[in-house]
Amino acid sequence: MILTLTLNPAVDISMTIDRLIPEHKLHCSPPRYDAGGGGINVSKAIHRLGGQSMTLFTSGGSSGLTLQELVEKEGLAYEIIGIEGLTRECFVVTETIPNQQFRFGTPGPTLSHGEAVACLAHLQTMAEPIDYLVASGSLTPGLPTDFYAQIAQFAKSRHIRLVLDTAGEPLRAALDTGVFLIKPNVGELAHLVGVDRLETDQISEAAQTLIQAGNCEVVVVSLGPRGAMLVTAEGHDFVQAPPVKKVSTVGAGDSLVGGLVYALSQGKSYAEVIRQGVACGTAATMNAGTELFHKDDADRLLNWINQQHYSLIA
Repeated sequence: MILTLTLNPAVDISMTIDRLIPEHKLHCSPPRYDAGGGGINVSKAIHRLGGQSMTLFTSGGSSGLTLQELVEKEGLAYEIIGIEGLTRECFVVTETIPNQQFRFGTPGPTLSHGEAVACLAHLQTMAEPIDYLVASGSLTPGLPTDFYAQIAQFAKSRHIRLVLDTAGEPLRAALDTGVFLIKPNVGELAHLVGVDRLETDQISEAAQTLIQAGNCEVVVVSLGPRGAMLVTAEGHDFVQAPPVKKVSTVGAGDSLVGGLVYALSQGKSYAEVIRQGVACGTAATMNAGTELFHKDDADRLLNWINQQHYSLIA
């Protein structure tokens, strides 16, 4: 089973306006509502590819009920961890003249110690064996910095492959315990290895230092519009992103992770895994607001990628 975990989910609300003008009453388009948060988005991506997963997330208040309705509308299997605080709402506003996007993220509810304990307890009582656990997104206020490290310890004790997509000290603490796969961008990777910046030809070596230290087995480095690089102990594989007209980058990283995990669950090679991930991540940028990718777009882009010539450097 693939299980995704979202500790700080959101109801994502997106809309368009002609221009953002201070102190003016602005008339927006009808809003679009989507279930958001890293793990939920990953489950949405897996579902769109024809795969199955269980998504586990915190939920509280009226906005939490809205989130549950949106998850059900997506056709996802899910379980919730009830909390007292209100599930957060986040906003994406796109100016049509000129085409600029503004993203407003809120911090989310503060979880109590008891609610933090309940999150871990829920994981430990999942009935079906977990093959891949995808923990994605920021920690909600109230959770300790080492919370993902605690999840990593749980995964290690159950021989579960933990895919962790987060940043900062929560990521560093989890790496001290050890995870299966991480997905930093270049800046985050530089921070993890203690340097100010990395050039393209330094990325693989930097990722290898984490792998050789036992922090993880796989590093997927997001390179934005350039594509992504997958690094293992055996070598690395760079995949160029197909050229598309970018509309929105919201959910592109989660779509990349969803593609990766789906391909892994299908027993694909690492070369196939990174190609699927890049196809999904790129396809997500073709859609407005907080919508993810369409499968037809991802399939077409994967075909484009497969027609290119890449080499795995061992």
